[in-house]
Amino acid sequence: MCVACLRSEVDITEGIPKQATLHYCRGCSRYLQQQCDWVVCSLESRELLALCLKKLKGLNRVKLIDAGFVWTEPHSKRIKVKLTVQGEVMGGAVLQQVFLVEYTIVHQMCEDCHRSEAKDYWRALVQVRQKAENKKTFYYLEQLILKHRAHENTLGIKPIHEGLDFFFATEAHARKMVEFLMAVLPCKYQHSKKLLSHDIHSNIYNYKFTYSVDIVPISKDSLICLSKKMTQQMGGIGSLCLVSRVLNSVHLIDPNSAQIAEVNASSYWREPFNSVCDPKQLTEFVVMDVEPIRDKERKYFPGQGPISNKHTLADVWVLKASELGLTENTIHTRSHLGHILKPGDYALGYNLSDCNINNAHFDKLDQDKIPDVILVKKFYEDRRKKRYWKLKHLDRDDTSIGSANKDYNAFLDDLEEDPIYRQNVNIYKDRSKMIPVDSDEVGDPLEPRITLEEMMDDLCIDDTDMAEVHE
Repeated sequence: MCVACLRSEVDITEGIPKQATLHYCRGCSRYLQQQCDWVVCSLESRELLALCLKKLKGLNRVKLIDAGFVWTEPHSKRIKVKLTVQGEVMGGAVLQQVFLVEYTIVHQMCEDCHRSEAKDYWRALVQVRQKAENKKTFYYLEQLILKHRAHENTLGIKPIHEGLDFFFATEAHARKMVEFLMAVLPCKYQHSKKLLSHDIHSNIYNYKFTYSVDIVPISKDSLICLSKKMTQQMGGIGSLCLVSRVLNSVHLIDPNSAQIAEVNASSYWREPFNSVCDPKQLTEFVVMDVEPIRDKERKYFPGQGPISNKHTLADVWVLKASELGLTENTIHTRSHLGHILKPGDYALGYNLSDCNINNAHFDKLDQDKIPDVILVKKFYEDRRKKRYWKLKHLDRDDTSIGSANKDYNAFLDDLEEDPIYRQNVNIYKDRSKMIPVDSDEVGDPLEPRITLEEMMDDLCIDDTDMAEVHE
């Protein structure tokens, strides 16, 4: 028999189905591979071709030579695969044949999406809380989560009083989130689980897991009072200290001697301390005179810890901004801001003589040695109109972040004033504002600001922009 007659009489593709079905979940864009195994495959990819070949049952009877996709409309719900096979026929002859297999895409919801629609989808919960009046540390944590994409596996984020709730499908994802929080901020957590069901025949347990994470209840620019034991452990630092920044440890500075120290998470939770004064209690003062303290005089200060090289100790005479022109009784204080303060400037500080402080460690201090005023930072005018950058936020139903939120605006001010504090924050250009290119367009050159080199271009896909690219 000749080759032409052999092809007309014998069909080596007999028994191989020419039509098949692929199950596709529109919720998560995955294809069903086996009974409960869903895989992600893009159109005309190698993974999708392998999935299509596995659907053909009689393909093992012949030898597969080539396989490829035939172009179809993406919305047609049809996938065509062109196969080239070889098979041995009568007389030991090898016959090669080409044929098409058409796959029909059928929509089917996977189990994960089904549980999500049934509102019973989460298996692990991470409760992040900070029991403090000021939320600047929480805003900083939000930017860390966005930068490191720690929220990728979350099923949902729900704002709760004093914190956020992160929902996950598995305990492993929740544990990974807890490990990230412990690495970036001083935290502690507790773990609990609730039994949902138990199969006595296969000994399978179904739990829901909950992680409760507590963040240190202090923020940048808070005034704290250390115990006598902790001051001795930190090299004789003063009891009244300012929180310079909160990173993976709490950074402290003594305004009376410019001595610095760090408190890690284990040391803090072993002997926790709260804020004596919150940044919401800051008072505006006018600097009347500044007298820097020479290095020869600094050796008489107690303490053996490291001294900050970025700050300069000075004797400062201030007056309340509300009493300017009404009285001439200036208040003397010692401050670590001698490098930026000059007469006529405005500064923010705590007026301890008018504060009602309820703290056990503070009551043990010598009241005669407590200063009346502790200066925290230099005050600049409202910088919201001069801010040519913006931050991104987590997708949540929370309207507390806005221009009227004082805590959030104070957090933005801290980012401008502290370059180290904003190293772990992604800052984007604000397209709604014109960024000044010439230095003459900028107001005070000494005013802290974020430079253009530190800003990132926000990804904004527009139809007009895409049309220009194709042209």
